[in-house]
Amino acid sequence: MKNFAMIGAAGYIAPRHMQAIKTTNNQLVAALDPNDSVGIIDSYFPDADFFTEFERFDRHIDKLRRANHSAKVDYVSICSPNYLHDSHMRFALRSDADAICEKPLVLNPWNIDGLLEVEKDTGRKVNTILQLRVHPSIVKLREKVMSENRDTKHDVDLTYITSRGHWYLQSWKGDAKKSGGIATNIGVHFYDMLHFIFGELQENVVHHSDETSAAGYLEYEKARVRWFLSVDFKYVPQQVKEQGQRTYRSITVDGDEIEFSGGFTDLHNLSYEEILCGRGFGLEENRVAIETVSHIRNATPLGAKGTYHPFLKV
Repeated sequence: MKNFAMIGAAGYIAPRHMQAIKTTNNQLVAALDPNDSVGIIDSYFPDADFFTEFERFDRHIDKLRRANHSAKVDYVSICSPNYLHDSHMRFALRSDADAICEKPLVLNPWNIDGLLEVEKDTGRKVNTILQLRVHPSIVKLREKVMSENRDTKHDVDLTYITSRGHWYLQSWKGDAKKSGGIATNIGVHFYDMLHFIFGELQENVVHHSDETSAAGYLEYEKARVRWFLSVDFKYVPQQVKEQGQRTYRSITVDGDEIEFSGGFTDLHNLSYEEILCGRGFGLEENRVAIETVSHIRNATPLGAKGTYHPFLKV
C-alpha cells in the first residue's frame, strides 16, 4: 500500500483521483485545498488529514517524510488549477515523492525543461494523466494506423463541445493566464491523442479563438485534422439537444465515426494502475501537446480561410 497526498481536493476532477487511489488499494493520508467544500473525501478516505493552507500542508508532508519510511508520502496527486501545476509538481519532487498531475501538465513547453532538471536533482518522477492513450478504442485505432502501408493521409474531424454555465468565465478557467485558454483547458488531451495516433505534428493553423470556443487545422504525419472545441451550449447539434444532452463529442476518420464515448469513468483507474507499475507517461510524452496548445494560444486566428472545421460556419 502506497501513501498519497492530494493538492486540489475540492476540484472537479479530484473525486476521480480519490476513486483511483482507493481502487488500486492505496491510501490518501493528506489533502490540500483553499476551499473547504471537500466532503467527498468521506466517501473514500475519511481519516485523511485536510489543510486549507499550503504552509501547514507542507509542514505536515515534511513531518511524515522525516518520521519513518512507512509514513512518508509516496505520491502527490495534483488536481489544482492549471497555472499551479508546475509549482505543485516541484513541491512533490522536492518532498521525495513522485507526482501524478492532471492535464494540462504545464502551460508552456519551457516549463517541461525546468521540471526535467528537478527530476534529475531529486531522483523522483512526474507522471501525467493522458487517459485517452489507454482508452481501448483509441489504442485500437492507433494500432490500425501504425500497421497501414499507405501514401495518403487520413482526413479527421474532431469536434468537442462540453457546455458550461455562466460560472465558467467567472472562475479561474475563464482566465487564459491561469487556464491557458479554451484549447488548453478542454483540448490538450485530444491534441495528445492525435499525436499519439497519427505521428509527428507538421502544421498548426488557428482559424478562430475566443473565451468559449476555438477552431483550427492540424497536420500530422498520417492525418489532416480539422478541429473545433467549445464550452458554449449553442454549438451542440439540435438532435443532441433534443435528447437532453449538453455534451457532444465526435471524431471521424475518413468519414467514419470512432466510438469512444464509453469507458471514460474508468480511465483514471487504469492510468493509476499503469503508473504504479512503472509505466506512467512522463514529461517528454507531454511535450508535443503542450507545444501545440502554446502555439494555439499565441497565434493570430486566420478566420474561415483554407481548410477549416464546418462548425466554424455557425
